[in-house]
Amino acid sequence: MTARPNPMPRFSRWRSNILQAPFLFLATGLFGTLALLASLVAKTGRTQHRIARIWARACVRLSGSRLTIHGGENLGKHPVAVYAANHTSYMDTPVVFSALPFQFRILAKKELWSMPFIGWYLNRSGQIPIDTDNPRAALSSLSAGVKALRLGMPLFVFPEGSRTPDGELQAFLSGAAFLAIRTQVPLVPIALRGVYDLLPIHTHHLYPGDLLLMVGEPIDTTGMTLRQADELTTRVRAEIARMLGQPLVDSAPAPAGSMTTEP
Repeated sequence: MTARPNPMPRFSRWRSNILQAPFLFLATGLFGTLALLASLVAKTGRTQHRIARIWARACVRLSGSRLTIHGGENLGKHPVAVYAANHTSYMDTPVVFSALPFQFRILAKKELWSMPFIGWYLNRSGQIPIDTDNPRAALSSLSAGVKALRLGMPLFVFPEGSRTPDGELQAFLSGAAFLAIRTQVPLVPIALRGVYDLLPIHTHHLYPGDLLLMVGEPIDTTGMTLRQADELTTRVRAEIARMLGQPLVDSAPAPAGSMTTEP
């Protein structure tokens, strides 16, 4: 079980509020603007993605944390795959962009498209919005994900749909499994450890520490049918729980059409 951080010492709280947080916002605004300008001439999304990686690495450094990657060799085994990770914090997205050494697309809540800088980047870099209030529209978004995979673009999904409130692994939605099976590409489990402690939900203070991104063996979906989406969802959740060292609490996966995700 992930322990909630201890109360922050006064100096550390001052450092977080006065130094780290403003520079994180500044970096997001700066690199968001650069990505927007790059999108006017770069149409493939590659340049925007490189800018996003620089932004992500800057955020991790500014947080005062150190990121370690285990199982990185599993990231290069397949040119196209669906990557699924536990969702612990707003800092998950910078950690993921820092770690994955290739261009990919994320599925994210439609509401994020209305946010300055973040929404601009999402819109101009080809990320895929999910309408959380409309299951039919969510299924349409999954179709956009299928199209991206068939065009050779890897996808990244947070199957829990939203950040964990307590650091524990939540129930998984079946959208990631649906995408992987529909396109017959591997589903790669990723476990994030330490990121919840860095920036827990309902707090604006950073608690620097060691961050760990663990990449599991890709799960082959060749020959699977959509009827096995729940089975695959259960399997990837169990693998992430194993890497995290958390006891697995049984939960029924939600339908693919109800899948939502937020960075």
